[in-house]
Amino acid sequence: MSEKTRKQDRRTRYTRQTIKDTFLELLKQKSFTKITVTEICKNAEINRGTFYLHYYDIHDVLSDIFNDMTQDMLTTVDHLFCLNQKSCSYPFCQKIQMESQYRALFLDDAIAPILLEKIAENTKEGYVTWLMSHSLLTFEQAESVFYFQMNGCLSINRLMLRNHCNDWKQIQTVIDKFIKSGLESFLIHDQREENASDNFCSKISPTVTASSTLR
Repeated sequence: MSEKTRKQDRRTRYTRQTIKDTFLELLKQKSFTKITVTEICKNAEINRGTFYLHYYDIHDVLSDIFNDMTQDMLTTVDHLFCLNQKSCSYPFCQKIQMESQYRALFLDDAIAPILLEKIAENTKEGYVTWLMSHSLLTFEQAESVFYFQMNGCLSINRLMLRNHCNDWKQIQTVIDKFIKSGLESFLIHDQREENASDNFCSKISPTVTASSTLR
């Protein structure tokens, strides 16, 4: 790679990150539906041509942010049943707790359902497949458990953010126990399942989570 190409790549990454950071700052001040490309350009100190060189529209910016968020996430089941927690990547809500720049996404009424669908798009198949293969649940039942869990996690995130709750560690412990107990009640406990948690982390593609939140 030539020096010129490397500089262009660095400039591209910098510009895209500036646009995303500006969008997230604006989201703290107003709803997603009221943010405009003109505002982003003004606050980021770029022209519209530069914006459209990198993104089609504001939804494209949002999609890029979602991709950043979901790069190193776990499924809830992976988080709860993985034996070696140190080898596991971030549970989804814990990532939100640690990376506060994403919190405004959870409080926006227009973005929240889009966020859930993005997470589901990346994680539902692995979650539902694993749950069906380790229980007698049908696809519809396993899918219902998945969405119940995801929507519950979203509601907790929003509640804690709005109430400025600082007791997350204890709340996380309670929720983890609740979810794990519920899931274990469906599992088939034969010899095959006795060893399920040993190789669980390698069976599900990591992406999402459900039982963590923000501080």
